[in-house]
Amino acid sequence: MQETPSAASVTRADLGPEESVVATRYWHLLDDGRVQCDLCPRECKLREGQRGLCYVRARIDDEIVLTTYGRSSGFCIDPIEKKPLNQFLPGTAVLSFGTAGCNLACRFCQNWDISKAREYDVLADQASPDRLAVVAQALGCRSIAFTYNDPTIFHEYAIDCARTAQAAGIKTVAVTAGYVNPAPRREFYDHMDAANIDLKAFTEDFYHRVCAGSLQPVLDTLAYVANQTGVWLEITTLLIPDLNDSDHEIAAMAKWIVDNLGPSIPHHFTAFHPDYKMRDRPRTPPESLTRAREIALEVGERYVYTGNVHDAQGQTTYCHVCGEVLIERDWYRLGAWRLDDAGHCMSCGAVCAGVFESKPGDWGPGRQPVRLNEWHV
Repeated sequence: MQETPSAASVTRADLGPEESVVATRYWHLLDDGRVQCDLCPRECKLREGQRGLCYVRARIDDEIVLTTYGRSSGFCIDPIEKKPLNQFLPGTAVLSFGTAGCNLACRFCQNWDISKAREYDVLADQASPDRLAVVAQALGCRSIAFTYNDPTIFHEYAIDCARTAQAAGIKTVAVTAGYVNPAPRREFYDHMDAANIDLKAFTEDFYHRVCAGSLQPVLDTLAYVANQTGVWLEITTLLIPDLNDSDHEIAAMAKWIVDNLGPSIPHHFTAFHPDYKMRDRPRTPPESLTRAREIALEVGERYVYTGNVHDAQGQTTYCHVCGEVLIERDWYRLGAWRLDDAGHCMSCGAVCAGVFESKPGDWGPGRQPVRLNEWHV
């Protein structure tokens, strides 16, 4: 199920506010006159006026432009655990936002109203990178997350926002499928402090049939982030009944993670609900998540979590040496905290992998929508 670039012809005048259309760098001209976008492995080859599959990158005036710079589908303050990041500044608030479009075509997409949007009506909020940083600081957010749709496709906007945020002492978080080419990948992760990358399955067949993509580029991104950057990394796998939840596949995935990324990368197994083009599948039973967690722990992963279900045991962080509770969680609410100021277990002294401050944040489970154009600072 390979999707092709949009054939509908557009001009610069069709693309909304002039300031939202910016030139990009990752493309080159082909011998047949088409321009190839080099941002992601899809490498859409476009004639004048065509859009890529992501919908937000288009060929205009013989170059590839980003058409959604500075425009968002909405801003919200979330608990950092909702990204999900369980071992990066636990308990703190993160200012989350996305744009529109996506460079994969997952039939089960849980954010399809944003990632598959083909109308700019969803991009109701506007924010320059400078304003975003100022408002995040005023709201007491420790980080900014590029999420809801994949930040890979708004590469230029995300990087500019990351620069201003980090200059203001605010961390940056990417929530992404990791479907990106090597050169833009290096530039992008140079500006990120943390990432949660989806590992949607562990077969090429799943990625091809269900996501219209490929597994290997995602594995390459995971290995690059884990082994060649200082970015804090966590992984999420949405388990879909009878598609990617077999014991064999989960064990193979966990073994690859341990062997190639190390045992200390947190791994979240989260529950699927019927949505978008996959409404014929049942919800993921909680026991499937528990089984996946047990398999991954047996294979050697140290920090494995369940998500999208009420499971305090599966969402709590334990010491990988003595088994003591280190960070107790119930949904997004933190309980007991048994880490010292250096991130060591208070019982045995073993190091807990992560990015921690001397005490956890106190944001709690609340979610607060924000309209940046109404916020006066």
